[in-house]
Amino acid sequence: MITFCGVTVAMPKSSCDGLSVLSEYLSHEKSDVIAILINGIPSDLSSIIREGDVIEIIEPHQQLGLDIIRHDTAHILAEAVKALYSNAKIAIGPVISDGFYYDIDLPFSISADDLQKIEQEMHRIIRKNQPFIRELTTMDDAISIFENLQEDYKIEIIKGIQGELSIYKHGEFVDLCKGPHGNNTLHLGHFKLLSVSGAYWRGDSKNKMLQRIYGTAWNTAEKLNEYLALLEEQKKRDHRKIGKEMELFHLCEDSPGMVFWHRDGWKIFQVLLQYMRSMNISHGYEEVSTPELLSSAIWQKSGHWDKFRQNMFVANGFDDELLYAVKPMSCPGCIEIFKHKFDGVVSYRELPKRIAEFGKVHRFESHGSLLGLMRTRAFTQDDAHIFCTEDNILSEAMAVCKFAMQVYHDCGFHADDLQFKLSDRPSSRVGSDESWDIAEKSLAQALENMNVNYSINKGEGAFYGPKIEFVLKDCMKREWQLGTLQVDLNLGLRLGAVYVDSNGERKYPVILHRAIFGSFERFIGILLEHYAGKLPLWMAPIHVAIICVSEKFSHMAEEVMNKLISSGVRAILDLSDETVGYKVRRSMLKKVPYIIVIGEKEVQSGLIGLENPYTKEKEMLCLEECEKLLCKLITHKI
Repeated sequence: MITFCGVTVAMPKSSCDGLSVLSEYLSHEKSDVIAILINGIPSDLSSIIREGDVIEIIEPHQQLGLDIIRHDTAHILAEAVKALYSNAKIAIGPVISDGFYYDIDLPFSISADDLQKIEQEMHRIIRKNQPFIRELTTMDDAISIFENLQEDYKIEIIKGIQGELSIYKHGEFVDLCKGPHGNNTLHLGHFKLLSVSGAYWRGDSKNKMLQRIYGTAWNTAEKLNEYLALLEEQKKRDHRKIGKEMELFHLCEDSPGMVFWHRDGWKIFQVLLQYMRSMNISHGYEEVSTPELLSSAIWQKSGHWDKFRQNMFVANGFDDELLYAVKPMSCPGCIEIFKHKFDGVVSYRELPKRIAEFGKVHRFESHGSLLGLMRTRAFTQDDAHIFCTEDNILSEAMAVCKFAMQVYHDCGFHADDLQFKLSDRPSSRVGSDESWDIAEKSLAQALENMNVNYSINKGEGAFYGPKIEFVLKDCMKREWQLGTLQVDLNLGLRLGAVYVDSNGERKYPVILHRAIFGSFERFIGILLEHYAGKLPLWMAPIHVAIICVSEKFSHMAEEVMNKLISSGVRAILDLSDETVGYKVRRSMLKKVPYIIVIGEKEVQSGLIGLENPYTKEKEMLCLEECEKLLCKLITHKI
């Protein structure tokens, strides 16, 4: 007997493959099945089924089915490249979110025309409808196979594998792969090759640079077209393009990874900073500032020197011969603040103690990983550290999660856009199992008490404690891991942070590391793309553009601007000689939410028109009414 799709049924034979089971029990639906789960493990349809196995089907529209389609298509990509370019060597071709890639070693750079040619060859291969055939092999035989094929990268991979090896054949093409794959290519064909980039072999800059071909694949043409349309929308919303149009910031080739904020971009930055500062105050945080340069002795004590040294910017201290590092994180500095109490040692009565810092940090990221505001070498964190006891973890974790939910709501994201991910203990960690039990249980209980759904990232916690990740989904269905709440069972001990408990004994506090935005730069980039530059009014760098029809009406235009600015409205005045239409288009390019045109009619009537240039909605108001309305609109969050 076997369990098939939740029903216990008799085996057709003492042992058989998945296709036999399908033909026996689901023959009318067989074409909708791409693979099967055998005891929870994704497997080919040709896999052997034995007495007692639990079988579930995998259909193309399911995530597992899509992953197999993308895996199959990656193999077809490699096969097409080999067919077109006999001197190509193939490396790895994994499935990634929404697609796949394959790293290729070629003596020339792949162009857009080459991608089109490869696509055509892939379609030709797919139309042959040849089966994917899995074969088990030994290390020696596998090495021999790929030596004959002159596939050096595959041989290197094989030598690092322990245990069972398998290869897949598709026509004349052979690849090293553990599978699973579909039975044939009937379910393929809805794909698109997207781009090519450089990628070091095994991610090591000391190794050869390969060419990484990216693609996407779906189970239907409709799904593929939807995704390609989404990619086009993402291009339109690229924060670098919007940042240039709105004159928010620029990036300098001579100083990669560093952001040069212009007036309006810095205004967005400051508005968000002041908002977060006010939220910190209302949640009981005290704000501090610590040096951006700390000696290597501190980083050695904290453990960052050993684990993070390669990502630090380091400088010599010529007078005392010490090494210094520009801080890549704010933790040691905040702990130094906690330790330095002028009238003695911190008492348990002062806990939990919440310390916040808008710390500028620097991390050396590889040049190829830099991406506008999304990945920089210098950025500002809305960092905070909560010093508490183990008994405080639950209440503080709930408070931080509610804090984060409020912030994301105020920035225009809905509850359904927010996901919580709980990462528990890794195999290599510090601290006792009892402490980990308390920390993990407290974080899980906090999420359960708030009645929110969360997923478990098994073994993905930091070496010093478990964490909750706050993941936001934007309007283009992309997920962004923003804030975190990390329980630290280690750093207080390493850096000598202590408090005195109710019995007069010195104890090491638990430290909760907390960030909501994460990086201000990255969060602003996400907001610009989410809103296509049309930010909510309260965070828009300019609230209203006042457009003067001609110089003779400038007196009233200046009066309107001064009145609005004095009330906290961010207003600009356009007195240039261009036409009104041109000025309106210029303000719309900068995504200014409102415009006011001042001409003869306005001067004579004393009324001004507050207009939304995107919806064309317009209200005629006296200046005082306009001022009150704008102030009311600005103070409201989403």
